[in-house]
Amino acid sequence: MLADQMLNMFAPITTMPITVSIVEDDAGVRGSLVRLLKQSREFRFLESYSTGEAALRGAIATPPDVLLMDINLPGMNGIECVQKLRALAPALRIVVLTVYENPERIFNALAAGALGYILKQRPSAEVLEAIRDAHQGGAPMSSQIARKVVQFFQKNPSPANEASLSARELEVLSLLAKGYLIKEIADQLGISFVTTRTYIRRIYEKLHVHSRAQAVAKYLPSASPSC
Repeated sequence: MLADQMLNMFAPITTMPITVSIVEDDAGVRGSLVRLLKQSREFRFLESYSTGEAALRGAIATPPDVLLMDINLPGMNGIECVQKLRALAPALRIVVLTVYENPERIFNALAAGALGYILKQRPSAEVLEAIRDAHQGGAPMSSQIARKVVQFFQKNPSPANEASLSARELEVLSLLAKGYLIKEIADQLGISFVTTRTYIRRIYEKLHVHSRAQAVAKYLPSASPSC
């Protein structure tokens, strides 16, 4: 009995794999993503959908930890699908994975509720890191895409008014815009995890948004390009 207890004590700690579903109409791309996920024990492929309509049914019935969403889909496009999925399942983590670098498309995807935006041509390791980041509460976005988003907002300023945010809330929002996780923000500001989460909830309420990406989208026009 003691020997068994000792073995259990030093046994490696296992974590549940991150479940991932895919919305992609191109069978070749879809197959490549499925193979990529199956090559790592950290991830588990759940379902794939070739249309937004199918994803609305399937991803709600069997929600994944992270959903990868293409934009150019037959019928309902990916941005509309993101918006409808987030309305039905606000906690669903969606990362747009597409070939489009158009800043307006990027903004529309984030405004619809996507947590991040990654280009398909990025290395496989970056795609997996984006999934991991989204699962941990981050907002995955390459520096290339982030620059385009900032440039877009500088040319198309948002009417959002941040005057109602306190100085501390602005600090938290600034760190959210830089991609920090809640725990990292708490450590950076020397406050508790619970307090940080409360600040984020208040920010969402004041800006009338429901996700980090939407809050950052309203913040970016007044943020410096370094953010």
